[in-house]
Amino acid sequence: MASWRGSVSPHSGGTVPESHRVPRPLADLIGRETSILRVRRLVSLWLPVACWMGVIFGLSAIPHLSSGLGTWDVVLRKGAHMTEYAILAVLLWRALRNEVGALAIAIVYAGTDELHQAFVRGRHGSPVDAAIDGVGAAIGLLVLLRARMRFAR
Repeated sequence: MASWRGSVSPHSGGTVPESHRVPRPLADLIGRETSILRVRRLVSLWLPVACWMGVIFGLSAIPHLSSGLGTWDVVLRKGAHMTEYAILAVLLWRALRNEVGALAIAIVYAGTDELHQAFVRGRHGSPVDAAIDGVGAAIGLLVLLRARMRFAR
């Protein structure tokens, strides 16, 4: 009978035939690959979120952001805010798979973004803008969920 020392069972408990055991060095390598895959998955889920938050931060750091189009300037900027946060909420949902969590994080980030703008020359932080961002995040999630329901049929 073969020795079971130096090998591990890939199964959970019980007696496993020797032919189903994985030698220890190979089992350790498989465990490391699993860890690497987990890290890669986390990076693939959260790197787009972090990059998009960086884009939002960068746009918020631009002083005197105005096109001089009067009323259209306001409409376009508010629409851009809503679009930015709709995208952020969808990326957060992709990472979390939780609508409430994605919406909550997007709203908190909107608040911190408005706080950041309060320190940028020519900009100001506004609770109304944070609310507009939150509405954009909610719309983004509603569009996502509706699309998922349509494709699930």
